[in-house]
Amino acid sequence: MGRAACTERYRDRVSVETGPIHPSATPRDPEAGRRAALPEEVVRRAPKVLLHDHLDGGLRPATIVELAAETGYDALPTDDADELGRWFVEAADSGSLVRYLETFAHTVGVMQTRDAIARVASECAQDLAADGVVYAEVRFAPELHVTRGLSLEEVVEAVLDGFRAGESAAAEAGHHIRVRALLTAMRTAARSREIAELVVHYRDRGVVGFDIAGAEAGFPPSRHLDAFEYLRGESCHITIHAGEAFGLPSIHEAVAFCGCERLGHGVRIVDDITVDSEGDATLGRLATYVRDLRIPLELCPSSNVQTGAAASIAEHPIGLLARLRFRVTVNTDNRLMSGTSMTREMLLLSEAFGWGLEEMCWLTVNALKSSFINFDERLALIDEVVKPGYAALLAESA
Repeated sequence: MGRAACTERYRDRVSVETGPIHPSATPRDPEAGRRAALPEEVVRRAPKVLLHDHLDGGLRPATIVELAAETGYDALPTDDADELGRWFVEAADSGSLVRYLETFAHTVGVMQTRDAIARVASECAQDLAADGVVYAEVRFAPELHVTRGLSLEEVVEAVLDGFRAGESAAAEAGHHIRVRALLTAMRTAARSREIAELVVHYRDRGVVGFDIAGAEAGFPPSRHLDAFEYLRGESCHITIHAGEAFGLPSIHEAVAFCGCERLGHGVRIVDDITVDSEGDATLGRLATYVRDLRIPLELCPSSNVQTGAAASIAEHPIGLLARLRFRVTVNTDNRLMSGTSMTREMLLLSEAFGWGLEEMCWLTVNALKSSFINFDERLALIDEVVKPGYAALLAESA
């Protein structure tokens, strides 16, 4: 069956509505009683949790320039770090996921040696920690870093070593963070089973889950069923890029066939929600299923706007999804390409929806509940780091 026919058949299957949900039935409507945006300094100090961040999308521009010189990579559009940083944001700001992904040729191009990969991973951990992130799951595709002879195992070990070095350096600077890895397979390639086996091999050494990424259209998650079945058999965690550019069929396959525990982006679940002129929201079958199962949405507001999945931050579906109590999380996706950080993402949401520290705490607890570390670690971070951190900030502002 062709993709168009499959999509139409899917629409028929989810057209039945499950009944209205009124805003008053949910805990806080972000559109009601807007408050002033939070101060940047307060947001930066708030403990944050990040579940969707790409290692090759978060390099420091100066590091790219230096690594290009060291490794002989000569395809950069400019060797001025400031200009290069602006170029990445402008090139990614196209409204097209395919064009957005093309910018990664340069970051991946300079990440082909063990030392370069470890440096990038270490700086990633340090940058996140300085931004107030206390726990992060950072993803990367090992298969993209083997053009100069590194094995898949050497790539993974370089990243894990870099994360540990970065954690130590951050601690010395007074910032404490735990960074874990997600291994990504490219959905446009055929190495997903190999990457899945790496997840199992390194799962007790800092790798906490598996992901697939890349252009969605024409490359559904079900092409990689062998990898997903293997991972489920090994009791490994799975997140899948779905519902960013292609829509409901991609989400449906990820959830129904591939066993994903989180949806990478998942922003297009809003296509299965209808809101009338009175603000009443009606969920279709898939949206109801995702919400009922508490499947987390790894939303990335700035990136979603850049790739055309949302028209603007103010119009981003996160406001509606939060009001309807989906398991919403906030993420950076690619800090370099979006010129962003967790602090900036939260500030943008505070400005757009009037969200305060209570909402930020809710989002952060959502993320920890959805993380792939074990339950005891999650609970300890919530009870000993996140809630006390927000309580202190709330007390200061009282």
